[in-house]
Amino acid sequence: MPNLFPRWTNRLPVQVITGVAVLGALVSIAVAYFFTPKYTQVGYQPDQPVPFQHDIHVNQLGMDCRYCHSNVEVSAASNIPTAQTCMNCHSQIQKNNPKLAQLRKAWETGEPLPWVKIHYVPDYAYFNHSVHVNRGVSCVSCHGNINKMDVVYKHEPQSMSWCLDCHRDPAKHVRPTEEVFNLDWKPSGDDPVKAQRELGTQLVKQWKIHPPENCGGCHR
Repeated sequence: MPNLFPRWTNRLPVQVITGVAVLGALVSIAVAYFFTPKYTQVGYQPDQPVPFQHDIHVNQLGMDCRYCHSNVEVSAASNIPTAQTCMNCHSQIQKNNPKLAQLRKAWETGEPLPWVKIHYVPDYAYFNHSVHVNRGVSCVSCHGNINKMDVVYKHEPQSMSWCLDCHRDPAKHVRPTEEVFNLDWKPSGDDPVKAQRELGTQLVKQWKIHPPENCGGCHR
């Protein structure tokens, strides 16, 4: 009696099992990569090359966010300050502090400081800082009270569902544009939540804010 199946089918079970194993490994790697702390884990706080303290610079010294993140109002990206920006002050103030050794080296050599990203937007998503801050979304809404952090950590998950919660109801976060960089600002009133709702609703209507809720808004 002739064979019902050709000889090559003898290898088919092994090939199927191998293919499933490889696919499973790839899926596991993808999940492990895209769900690392740099994307979703609240509290992610990596070591930085220079121990920069936001609470001292902002709260004690009164520095504005835009002195270091100078492109945030005009660019999609909020730039990390260069060594030159830091040395505008530290060439005179605490210029021999050993904690700033790597900063001084970067300034002298022209090599950038290897800052570690905390708030990391995946390549498959699009986010524009200038659009948000120019429509009354404060740094606090996404990054928390950085002015009170000794070492910056990830305060919000910044996941897709988290972003959509704001896009679907922006009134919870929108504030007057002149207060965007005032990280301690609160709406006036006995009930801050109610006051924010009333003010936010008014500003959303006044500025005709309609954030996209479809996939194409962020996945371009």
